[in-house]
Amino acid sequence: MFFIFLGVVLFIGGNAISNPNLVFSKYSKTLKVVGAVFAILGLTSSAVVQVDAGEVGVQSVFGKVQPSTLNSGLNFVNPLAKVVVFDAKTQNYTMSSVHDEGDKAGDDAIRVLTKDGLEVVVDLTVLFRIIPSEAPHVLAEIGEDYKDKVVRPITRTMIRDNAVYYDAVGLYSLKRNEFQQRIYTDIEKNFKKRGLVLEQLLIRNINLPTSVKTTIESKINAEQDAQKMQFVLQKEKQEAERKRVEAQGIADYQKILSTGLSDKQLQYESIIAQKELAKSPNAKVIIMGGKSAPIILGNQ
Repeated sequence: MFFIFLGVVLFIGGNAISNPNLVFSKYSKTLKVVGAVFAILGLTSSAVVQVDAGEVGVQSVFGKVQPSTLNSGLNFVNPLAKVVVFDAKTQNYTMSSVHDEGDKAGDDAIRVLTKDGLEVVVDLTVLFRIIPSEAPHVLAEIGEDYKDKVVRPITRTMIRDNAVYYDAVGLYSLKRNEFQQRIYTDIEKNFKKRGLVLEQLLIRNINLPTSVKTTIESKINAEQDAQKMQFVLQKEKQEAERKRVEAQGIADYQKILSTGLSDKQLQYESIIAQKELAKSPNAKVIIMGGKSAPIILGNQ
């Protein structure tokens, strides 16, 4: 636009001094030619717009948004149009309690009240992108600052609206995935109406009040102690069962010995034992007699 404006000014100036009676009339033709060159150069440069990869352009002519979009590459446009370029790649918006970690400086975490009336602090990251075909709608209805007008308020509102259905302990542990899926569904619907796609919702952290954390930790420790005691009792029962089986086996063995051995069997077992003793280097003389036990004389 600058070259066009400059060219027009030079061309008008050339016409103004074209009167032969003026001293500078000899420069009239030169100014006209230079003005025409600048005007043509300005029109040419304004009529070609480059859109980078992953971006989409939208034309606005005197405030009126054009319905068509400009894709990546070189595009011929109305020289008088203003081209607004939107990032169509995946973007993220983080709300965190950690200073300078989120998109807003300072503590920007979401504070919500749960079903049991406790305040819970949620750190969150939203992954989203613009629908390229909806870029004209975004420019006309929302503007270029759609993060602050749509992404931030809708996300914070949906989290607060859904947190009231869960208690603090549920959000922190068992119901966390269910809560995340629920707010994802609600935010996705609202984004789609406004030309945005919600790709992923990441609950980075849920901070509970100190008193609730202490209660949860005590409960977890108690459950662990109970499981440990249950393991010990199970082990003791198994050991008692092992001893019972062992005692029963000994009792059964003794019963068999007391009722099932005959004199002949005992005599046979005695002979076997005497043979083993005779082989021993410590047994020198074995005196055997009748039914009496043998006398073994050692080497001492």
